[in-house]
Amino acid sequence: MDLVHLQGILDNVSFAVLFVTMLMYWVGVAFPNLPFLAVGGTTGMAIANLCMAALLGARWLEAGYFPLSNLYESLFFLAWGVTAIHLLAENMSKSRLVGAVTAPVAMGITAFAALSLPDDMQQSAPLVPALKSNWLMMHVSVMMLSYATLMVGSVLAIAFLFVTRGQAIELRGSSVGTGAYRDKTYKLRRAGEAAAEPIYPDGGTATAVMQTTAVAQTLSPQRLTLADTLDNISYRIIGLGFPLLTIGIIAGAVWANEAWGSYWSWDPKETWALITWLVFAAYLHARITKGWQGRRPAILAALGFVVVWVCYLGVNLLGKGLHSYGWFL
Repeated sequence: MDLVHLQGILDNVSFAVLFVTMLMYWVGVAFPNLPFLAVGGTTGMAIANLCMAALLGARWLEAGYFPLSNLYESLFFLAWGVTAIHLLAENMSKSRLVGAVTAPVAMGITAFAALSLPDDMQQSAPLVPALKSNWLMMHVSVMMLSYATLMVGSVLAIAFLFVTRGQAIELRGSSVGTGAYRDKTYKLRRAGEAAAEPIYPDGGTATAVMQTTAVAQTLSPQRLTLADTLDNISYRIIGLGFPLLTIGIIAGAVWANEAWGSYWSWDPKETWALITWLVFAAYLHARITKGWQGRRPAILAALGFVVVWVCYLGVNLLGKGLHSYGWFL
């Protein structure tokens, strides 16, 4: 079996596994008394991750360069990153709802790459002169990892908005708050209402505790605990993705100076990368220094999800600018 045929098998297997995995997560959320579905979902994401890693490795051996030179390769690298960050987030949260929102993202990306792109766009080709640089691996891989990480963090924030049903829930303890300390009382209540006496979770865990009767009438304790977990994990994942985005932009500026003689050219891709950086910088600033938690930062993160997709794919649909070659860089 040659490497090209192997790649065709692996991309279809990745899509099929992710599709089944997505269904398992969705059914698992609907029927939480079936624990084997959670194990199956995690296993499916791990298998898909390995399949995509093997696909990219085969591509690397076939072409002789790091597989990030066209849209097909970048989509599978992005999907691989999403599944990898998913496994991290799921291990941190112990909630199958994480997979219910991340699996569709990974599956959709692989479906677009394997089923929608024409055959000529799926074939490897010699690198254009601008991409024949060691910076290809450094800049593009870090940028793609940052996109994947920020996407996962953002969809978890969107899941938080869904779980809380638009209620203005005030959290304490799910992020660093003012940056000085983590509130050990872990208050969880509706914004604007007086909290009851502090309740301390057993063993000092970060489980949210419902403290008002008013909230109990709208959201169950289980849903509130899940909301607290999603808020916490979303914040931590975005906190991981933001430094990656920063490093990727800096590496791109250095590469641009070597290739074009300028660190910054206000190219559409560069402009949207800056917009993406500013959106998530505002998110982290609001959480760390302003103590924002719950609905407001989640809305900002949801906006970030859209901005990341515009930066990654939307700008390239225009086919303009210094990054127009390769259709995605």
